Amino acid sequence: MSQKIDTKTDQLLCEVEDQVATIMLNRPEKRNALGDVITPALRSTLSNLETNDDVRVIIITGAGKAFCSGGDVSGMKGKKETSERDRNDIINDLQEKQRTLSLRLYNLSKPTIAVIPGAAAGAGMSIALSCDMRICGTSGFFVTGFGNIGLSGDYGGSWQLTKIVGPAKAKELYFTGRRIESKEALSLGLINEVIEDDLLFEHSKEVARLVASKPPKAISFMKLNINQASEDNFETCLDWEAVRQIHCMETKDFSEGVSAFQEKRKPKFMGM
Repeated sequence: MSQKIDTKTDQLLCEVEDQVATIMLNRPEKRNALGDVITPALRSTLSNLETNDDVRVIIITGAGKAFCSGGDVSGMKGKKETSERDRNDIINDLQEKQRTLSLRLYNLSKPTIAVIPGAAAGAGMSIALSCDMRICGTSGFFVTGFGNIGLSGDYGGSWQLTKIVGPAKAKELYFTGRRIESKEALSLGLINEVIEDDLLFEHSKEVARLVASKPPKAISFMKLNINQASEDNFETCLDWEAVRQIHCMETKDFSEGVSAFQEKRKPKFMGM
């Protein structure tokens, strides 16, 4: 039975079922563009879900035929004169917004899956790349998009893309702003799978339920290990693997896993 989560706005929907929370960006008429209502609601919802013991995995997707088209260009203003103090305030504000969304997703203790039915553009692409996994419909595509409106990029897309495809390819995709269709995205390693559009959501939920069935402490530590592997040296990563492995061995879920293996039955992990 699903449980609705109150996000305080119709622009963002959230429900929890089978220990999987599904967040849906719900501005289909704007291709789920970010804005002054939906984006704060997304930040708040992620924060709430991280401390919700009924949630082990978080899916983020978009209503209609888009994941997220990034910032709402129709509401943007062109060049304006600002004082140095005003400019610094604006910079500080954007830095904080990025930390509480892209960085929060990257560091979230629970695994996240971006489900991409259509466009993931600009900051929408950045948000998708900050998730742990990405499952794309055949109609899904990515585009950096920033250069088309005279911007350089935000919300961590350049960092994430460079980690995945390397600097030369990342520069090409940012400089040209060309579309990356689902098949190419798969070949580049931007996504984990391409699924037929009509099967996308059910398949993604099956993947999420499978991850949710695993011991949450171990999954959280796996995420830390792999994130650290892209940022730190081998020796340091080995040391932290040992620390986290021993912590896992002290959990009831470890005892349950060993007992289930020895008794040839399916384990039931309680998150303890």
